[in-house]
Amino acid sequence: MNIYYQKISKLRGQFFLLPLIIAILLGMAGAVLSHLEEQMPFLNAWIPSFLFPSKSDPAVAQVILSTIATAIITVVALAVSVLLLTLTLASIQFSPRIIINFIEDKKTQYILGIFLGTFGYCLTAMGATRSLPHPFAPIFTVTVGMLLAFICIIILLMFINHIALAISANNIIHQLARQTEKMIDEMLLVQKGQHQINQSLFKDTNINKTPVVSAVSGYIRSINTSQLLRVAGRHQTNVEVVRHIGHFVPAGIPLLILSSPGQIPAEIHSDFRFAFEFGPSRTLKQDVEFGILKIVDIALKAISPAVNDPSTAVNCIDQLSAVLIYFFSRNPTEKMYTATDGKVFITMPWLDFERLIDSAFEQIRMYGKTDVAVNLRLLRAFGDIAQIVPDKSIRKALADKGRKILASCVKFLEEDEITEMKRRMAFLDGIARN
Repeated sequence: MNIYYQKISKLRGQFFLLPLIIAILLGMAGAVLSHLEEQMPFLNAWIPSFLFPSKSDPAVAQVILSTIATAIITVVALAVSVLLLTLTLASIQFSPRIIINFIEDKKTQYILGIFLGTFGYCLTAMGATRSLPHPFAPIFTVTVGMLLAFICIIILLMFINHIALAISANNIIHQLARQTEKMIDEMLLVQKGQHQINQSLFKDTNINKTPVVSAVSGYIRSINTSQLLRVAGRHQTNVEVVRHIGHFVPAGIPLLILSSPGQIPAEIHSDFRFAFEFGPSRTLKQDVEFGILKIVDIALKAISPAVNDPSTAVNCIDQLSAVLIYFFSRNPTEKMYTATDGKVFITMPWLDFERLIDSAFEQIRMYGKTDVAVNLRLLRAFGDIAQIVPDKSIRKALADKGRKILASCVKFLEEDEITEMKRRMAFLDGIARN
């Protein structure tokens, strides 16, 4: 991707940006409002006399603004402490990978921004309050500050409620599943000026093929297909991307292969590299598998002997089956794009169904073989997915995985528990044969 776009994208993902913008805007509002009030004294007439019997005493305005600022900065310290404690608990109880979800939470950023903005508002308004050379008490500005203080009280209560809900296991799993589904929609959306075609109908006859290697080491966070098409069209080359989104690519390893009837100069390689965004960790920007692995991490932690919470693991399996059913119902295939003129093509690798099913359930199967509730829910999930998938080979693969679950549980579970599992396995076999 363009280097400036990458820097802007990285900045937008920072936790501090939104609170900082809100704080600066409210701080400026305090300075501007007090200045307008000094230029237009009639604004004081809107303020009821019972609030400010003496509307010309700057000492009263300073005391009120100072009290609000002191209280708000204390609330900010409390909110930050609660947030850090929540991050610590979530990391220990669920998975370190979900910390980014709390950091990217817009509601928390807005709340901290309003707290900091109210503090900044009071500071700038206090600067305009003076006794010399002539007294000035910005009563209208102070009244707005008092209103902001009451809003902060309401927001503090909302923040406590939000944190209580945010740390709930069921809520975290639900949010991760919905984010993954939303990202699946965005990934399968064909951009304007692009056409998605059947790869089996295309045969690349170009003789010259050149690999473009990665200049940095890192995880592929996103690939800008529109930029790839533009660059490919400019240089009249076809592009085959050889690494999945979410792969770790060491420097010097091929990212893509260019093919063209003529010679491909090395100078154009950097133009193609700019379409890739790398980072030190995976993100949910375009990585479907990473969204699934986040839920799997919570399930594995839940069924570990230290936690022993099969109910949370069962909830994870339910949401994983919902995500996979949503994914399969969208009928994703190996992606091939062409520009409107149809002169160049780019091929994008896509996760195959079996690998995605393995990512979602294989580790849970291995570590949960002694828990009957987890294994029963796995078999039900396989049955639900098999009813949606039209491809018989995938249904057969699901049945094979179900038999592996049954075989691994025979040593650890009672006969009556195995009987129920056999009943669900028979249902899955029936779907696989149809």
